[in-house]
Amino acid sequence: MSTNSTIENINTPKNAQLTSILSHAVKAYGPGLIFCSGCTPHDSALTIVEGGIKEHTEQVIRNLTNVLESAGSSWEKVVKVNVYLTDMNEFGAMNEVYERMLPSPKPARTCVQVVKLPGGADVEMECIAAI
Repeated sequence: MSTNSTIENINTPKNAQLTSILSHAVKAYGPGLIFCSGCTPHDSALTIVEGGIKEHTEQVIRNLTNVLESAGSSWEKVVKVNVYLTDMNEFGAMNEVYERMLPSPKPARTCVQVVKLPGGADVEMECIAAI
């Protein structure tokens, strides 16, 4: 826990450790929210998993699941997701995996195309969840 007892930094050992630059999530006890950092399709060794956008989206969702569970939450409590794609032509394939893997009702969502993502990723997602 940080020095402020209403804020807790969360880092799961299941994901790559980047604690020098970010926390996997920050839990804010006052409002009861968890703010998850963006996850890319990297495994714990920082290697992008094999495959295309569908496999990459699955890995991103698995990585966010690890973070949510470490923070004491789940996809059922996610209220907002931001999706970043390097190619909006991949929206349909990403959305197919998203729809299959996330519980209903789905959270609010924004999806935008970006020029470039860290580590050569083609998809990144971040989310906000209730505790």
